[in-house]
Amino acid sequence: MTLNRLSEFDAEPEEGEVIDGELAVTDDVLVKAFALGPDATIDPHEHDDATNVFHVVRGEVTVQQEDREEAIAAPGVVLNERGQAHGAHNHTDGVVVLTASLCPLPGQ
Repeated sequence: MTLNRLSEFDAEPEEGEVIDGELAVTDDVLVKAFALGPDATIDPHEHDDATNVFHVVRGEVTVQQEDREEAIAAPGVVLNERGQAHGAHNHTDGVVVLTASLCPLPGQ
């Protein structure tokens, strides 16, 4: 058994597809992995009472924050503050993998 939980997330999405899975869930943190196929999108959304951090671990993804967009290549880290609208889009022909850490969990 490995300590690397991301190694268990082996998703290969099709064009336009997003596959996600939970890597760690505790009383105060959630870490999810997302694999985005070419032209796939995580729609912009916000977390009013939690901070969200993206870790780009494979490929290059375009991250949206409010009215800004920036291409972030692996390895990359993006801080999404509480209440800040954020999303992601894969404009490449390859697969993008990122994790999203949410803490504290909403309602905590």
